[in-house]
Amino acid sequence: MSGSDTHGADGEHRGTVGASARMMRDILGLGADAIAVFLIGVDDDRAIALERFEPVKANRYCQLLMRARHGEAVRIEPSELACPAAAAAFGFRSLPDGLASGKGLVGFGIVEAPDTGHTMFDQMPRLPSGSLTAIAACPLTLAPVTPDVVIVEDRPEALMWLVLADLNLHGGARRRSDTAVLQATCVDATVIPHIEQRLNFSLGCYGCREATDLTPSETVLGFPGAQLGDLVAALDHLAVTAIPRSRAKRPFHTLANAPVAQGERPGTG
Repeated sequence: MSGSDTHGADGEHRGTVGASARMMRDILGLGADAIAVFLIGVDDDRAIALERFEPVKANRYCQLLMRARHGEAVRIEPSELACPAAAAAFGFRSLPDGLASGKGLVGFGIVEAPDTGHTMFDQMPRLPSGSLTAIAACPLTLAPVTPDVVIVEDRPEALMWLVLADLNLHGGARRRSDTAVLQATCVDATVIPHIEQRLNFSLGCYGCREATDLTPSETVLGFPGAQLGDLVAALDHLAVTAIPRSRAKRPFHTLANAPVAQGERPGTG
């Protein structure tokens, strides 16, 4: 699938989404493209547009995103999703008893008590059983149709501006994060934004940090694909003054360069 193909309705769409994706990447200084995620339902008329995506086997969902982040256009069917927790979140299959009871999380060292793990999974937002036939992902710049969810994995500072852009779109109402510090990519950044049609942000989780190249200095958020244009417009406003001024750190440099007694300068005490 070529990002230079701009013929016809699909090309026009790709150009619009691609332009927004590139603008977001440039304003935020992202290290890689944002990720377009397609939750493919039964009789989904988008399936034809996604059929050229490479089928993958025995991948976790967070690994699917990692591959898309690095330029691949990939899709996975329910039987090939390797993570049982993500499979339950997407309605592919039931949660195994070992996880549902919470004992599995005790074994991983994530929680001390099985009841804690049980509550985490019991409260897990999830899609209806059998509602999806596949999941596809690709770089946002190459999305052939509007994605269901856009996921950004990058530095917290870059993601902060997206949350502020979202706050501007909602008239200053405080933004909230919904997380169990578990299933950060599948639930926090995908299922919640899709079900609740809102941006959600996370600090990551045990699984995605273990199974992908997400670094300790990176985290993740997701938002509905339909909101991409409005969020980028809000980012464009922030890019005029707020972002460059904050990144210039002038008050900090003034303080750091002020003549002070030895040992009192920030970072030297």
